[in-house]
Amino acid sequence: MEFFCYHRDRAGSMALRRELIEEHWSFMDQYDRNMIARGPTFGEDGETPSGSVHIVDLPSPAAARSFAFDEPNYQAGVYRDVLVRRWQNTLGRTMWDFPGGPTGGDRYLVLGLGAGEAADLPVPPCKDELIAYGPLLSDDATSWLGTVALVQAPDAPTARAVLTPGRYADIEVHEWTFGGRR
Repeated sequence: MEFFCYHRDRAGSMALRRELIEEHWSFMDQYDRNMIARGPTFGEDGETPSGSVHIVDLPSPAAARSFAFDEPNYQAGVYRDVLVRRWQNTLGRTMWDFPGGPTGGDRYLVLGLGAGEAADLPVPPCKDELIAYGPLLSDDATSWLGTVALVQAPDAPTARAVLTPGRYADIEVHEWTFGGRR
């Protein structure tokens, strides 16, 4: 089962985040073989971390919650909130398989939150710019709750256009970059 975890930073937690970087990476190293994508998001200045994305293959919703809430930054109070949802890897690859590689170009997390009739289930035509893509699902995978894309794009509006306007309660776009030690 694949899961999307998005930890959002608490204001003023940058020093604590820096202090815990090795603990965070060591914790994540335990999941290295299960990781589909990972990396920080950034605030409006493009430099200050605003959160952490982890897309990981785990055996159950309980294991996903343990992964999200046992994480050292969460335990220490770096994060203000956490979103944990089932996710489906529509592209069938990891970020390390992305043809564009780990560097070059601007990268974004596009998070569309919705309910009701599913939207954007097929892979969009811009497949070459997609690093990761798929629907957010309920724990039992019977309800569509939104869509997540990690995308390489020239700017945030172009990244946002990956999802269909008007089909989501909210669409968030955050600068994002490849993370981890891989």
